[in-house]
Amino acid sequence: MSNNKKKNLTPVQQDYQELQKKSETKRPVLKNCIKAFLVGGFICLIGQVIQTFFIYQFDFTEQTAGNPTVAVLIFISMLLTGFGIYDRIAQFAGAGTAVPVTGFGNAVISAAIEHRSEGFVLGVGGNMFKLAGSVIVFGVFSAFVIALIKTIIIQWGGF
Repeated sequence: MSNNKKKNLTPVQQDYQELQKKSETKRPVLKNCIKAFLVGGFICLIGQVIQTFFIYQFDFTEQTAGNPTVAVLIFISMLLTGFGIYDRIAQFAGAGTAVPVTGFGNAVISAAIEHRSEGFVLGVGGNMFKLAGSVIVFGVFSAFVIALIKTIIIQWGGF
């Protein structure tokens, strides 16, 4: 805490801050980073294997194999979330499971499972995209802005 903020605290609040700082659990940051890196990398390796499978078995190109690869990864993460396995992996790896696209699938299906008792329309349908909806909207809006900028550059820049 900065000295300016400490000056505004009463002595009791300062004592509490010191007590809280002493009792705070020290987190193994390096260990957590390594676990996140390894698990996230392993998820990406699985994605690469799936993409290679699509390229060699179904004659996709590298560009056209991307979409079905993402769909399969999201489906696998949703399936593992439904069986409770993905949550255990996420407990171990932390951000390593949230950063790849599988974290998106987990977020969507977790909300759907949590609210299924409220019914399919208001429960599952209404809550399924609470977290993931903002990601989808941001992605669509970002794509629109980038396309608009590209169009303006092409029209005015002559590239």
